[in-house]
Amino acid sequence: EVQLVESGGGSVQAGGSLRLSCATSGFTFDNYAVGWFRQAPGKEREGVSIIASGDGGTNYADSVKGRFTISVDSAKNTVYLQMNSLKPEDTAVYYCAAAWSPGFVAGLQYNYGYWGQGTQVTVSP
Repeated sequence: EVQLVESGGGSVQAGGSLRLSCATSGFTFDNYAVGWFRQAPGKEREGVSIIASGDGGTNYADSVKGRFTISVDSAKNTVYLQMNSLKPEDTAVYYCAAAWSPGFVAGLQYNYGYWGQGTQVTVSP
């Protein structure tokens, strides 16, 4: 059974940093892509960053490029999202998601099938 559990959210001031963690189980990164998505109040969910299955290529939304970094610790079955230079517009519930994607890149617009419960990130001015 695929499971994802996020942690690490919280409240910070603008310019601060947070690191989100996604503890995964039930699959390997060889055949599953993992991504971070977010949803702010009154807005649609948007893709933030993904790390592809297999070679571990990464992709980022334009709004977070240069500020956020996604990474995987395969030994711990954990995916991280390091968020630096946070802005108030980064405030959202952040979700970790996984997708079966052997041999292709499940990008930011892909329909990820497995989701965590989310963790709140609040950035104050």
